[in-house]
Amino acid sequence: MKEIRLAWPVLLRIFFRSFLVQASWNFERLQNLGFFYLLSPGLRSIYGDSLSRDVCERHSAYFNTHPYFSPLVAGTVLRLEAKAHAGEETTIDAETYKQMVMGPFAAMGDALFWGGLRPLAALIGLLIASQGSLWAPVVFLVLFNLPHLLFRSGGLLLGYTQGLRAIETVQKCRLPDLALRLKESTIILIGVLCAYLSFKGCEHQDLSAVWGFVLLPVVLLFAWLAHKGVTSLFLVLLTTLSLLLLALLF
Repeated sequence: MKEIRLAWPVLLRIFFRSFLVQASWNFERLQNLGFFYLLSPGLRSIYGDSLSRDVCERHSAYFNTHPYFSPLVAGTVLRLEAKAHAGEETTIDAETYKQMVMGPFAAMGDALFWGGLRPLAALIGLLIASQGSLWAPVVFLVLFNLPHLLFRSGGLLLGYTQGLRAIETVQKCRLPDLALRLKESTIILIGVLCAYLSFKGCEHQDLSAVWGFVLLPVVLLFAWLAHKGVTSLFLVLLTTLSLLLLALLF
């Protein structure tokens, strides 16, 4: 039997459904219902009227990964299911693949998006807001949402077109290293923001701008904490609280 290829409208439906992967999150099987809902258009296109209860039960089992990685997993799963339905042999089946990648993808996604991109976008927004610009919320939303939208759509196409080879492509991207670079950039921007706000505060208090350098030990402390593995989001919160405390004192 010839392998069935999914049409573009079907892939587009899967992409839009990926935004609802956590809509039916539950404590027993976590994202399983959302992921099955994500796969449904593709499974119906592959199996048609022969879509069995066994296939539905296999894909409604336990599943949990980073939501931005779910389209990548879904694309590969659908490619494996299409090959299996056509009678082609594969190295591993779709269920084994899901169990193998959902944990590592969850860890990479948390580090890249929650621990790296989101704090960096927030810091850039704060720097713009410190200038009195109303574009700060827009910049934050664009900087955070544009990469993850590209990752969702690109991940779906990558998984479906490359199948199991998509894992090698993800490895070549060195996403953990990218997450580390984003965190380091966030620490640098924290120092820039602290320096700028301290200098501006000195101007308003008729003090010498040299007093702004008193925050240098604080910046070095943040860099040391980041090196020890403290999350960037916690450092952003700590910076905000420190600035509020300084504002109340002076």
